[in-house]
Amino acid sequence: MSKLKGHVFLVGFMGVGKTTVSHELSRKFEISEIDTDQAIAENEKMSIPDIFEKKGEDYFRKCETRLLFSIMQISPRVVSCGGGIVLNEMNVKAMREVGTIVLLTATPETIYERVKGNKDRPLLKGRLSVKGISKLMDERKEAYENAADVVIPTDGLSPNEIAQKIEDAISPRADAVLPRL
Repeated sequence: MSKLKGHVFLVGFMGVGKTTVSHELSRKFEISEIDTDQAIAENEKMSIPDIFEKKGEDYFRKCETRLLFSIMQISPRVVSCGGGIVLNEMNVKAMREVGTIVLLTATPETIYERVKGNKDRPLLKGRLSVKGISKLMDERKEAYENAADVVIPTDGLSPNEIAQKIEDAISPRADAVLPRL
């Protein structure tokens, strides 16, 4: 039985650990998980880099929003979101209506180490360096921070440690003082 009252949306820059942490949270909360990038790739029957190349980023962002609105109609899940989902304010508003938005963060150096061998990151084409990653992170920083209900730094932590920090941050406390009626 799920301990969650709503969805948990994991957001943040690519390489912060959203997908890996969603596996841990799914197990911890005993609920299903959805990876938005994976779901879009399956729905479109092509990889994310192919979608970007053949149909463009705008098309991909529309797919993201459609998927998000379908997720709103189902029981709580852990949702690992694509790095740009919070760039659309309508997406942020929708996520807030049905869950908690958890921002995972990491330094540009950590991100570089995590993604440097992965060629499936279309937005890093031509910027796969600490400097390039840092620039893109700076462009998105305000959107991420404005969207976040909870912020969890991931540098130096295991997926299980990150999942525990998220659980601690979003779970109702059994020892919390209840208001008098």
